Amino acid sequence: MNRYKASVIISTYNQPLWLQKVLWSYEAQTETNFEVIIADDGSTDETKNLVDEFKAKSKISIKHVWQEDDGFRKTKILNKAILETSSDYLIFTDGDCIARNDFVATHLKLSRANCFLSGGYFKLPKPISEIISKDDIKSQRCFNSDWLLKKGLTKTFKINKLTSFGFKAWVLNTFTPTKATFDGMNVSGWKQDVLAVNGFDERMEYGGEDRELGERLMNHGIKFIQARYSVICLHLHHDRPYINKAKIEENKELRKKTKHSKIKYTQHGIYK
Repeated sequence: MNRYKASVIISTYNQPLWLQKVLWSYEAQTETNFEVIIADDGSTDETKNLVDEFKAKSKISIKHVWQEDDGFRKTKILNKAILETSSDYLIFTDGDCIARNDFVATHLKLSRANCFLSGGYFKLPKPISEIISKDDIKSQRCFNSDWLLKKGLTKTFKINKLTSFGFKAWVLNTFTPTKATFDGMNVSGWKQDVLAVNGFDERMEYGGEDRELGERLMNHGIKFIQARYSVICLHLHHDRPYINKAKIEENKELRKKTKHSKIKYTQHGIYK
């Protein structure tokens, strides 16, 4: 029998200040029977030192899976991280996404056989991202819409992600026009299903690399359930210097082939 109910896989690259806030959010979870696997695509020692410090002090079980920096190879490090997990249920997120305290519990509560959950995230502007403290996370005030508005947040319809529970969340999840997909910031499902399609396609660089895995899972018969108003994280602001337009076009072609040919299994995944 597995020791943990869930494995949270957090991808990161040279964002130790953001990763610190994210790890604080996992210390605040109502569900405590989970492990954290940090999938590190080549960060410097600053990140390693932060993780080592957390591991020494925290009650959370944390593994740091690292590979040498050789360009954007997120899919490769995620595949390595998957093999390091020791539970049947995987939650994928990023090192710039602060998880609400019911994040792990709600993923587990809503989990279903042959299904993946497509969760939500709420983007924060740079000034608010920078001021959020450990105490703001511990107290959960950073998820309070009034607190965020007082800090300068612009009010939009998306604030419903932070204020929806119970019936309201069900209505918005059910009738949102947004499709349920594999979005690496907040998605969960069964390890056996990820292994059945051989994980992430390591030819994919930035731009839809997570969606492609989702499309193969769908071809494999997995249903994606919309949970964007139930499973919430705050997305901290950051730039994307690694965007490569040529690679994005290559990714689009790979995804097109996956869709049209109904591909379930990649030869360029976990097992070569």
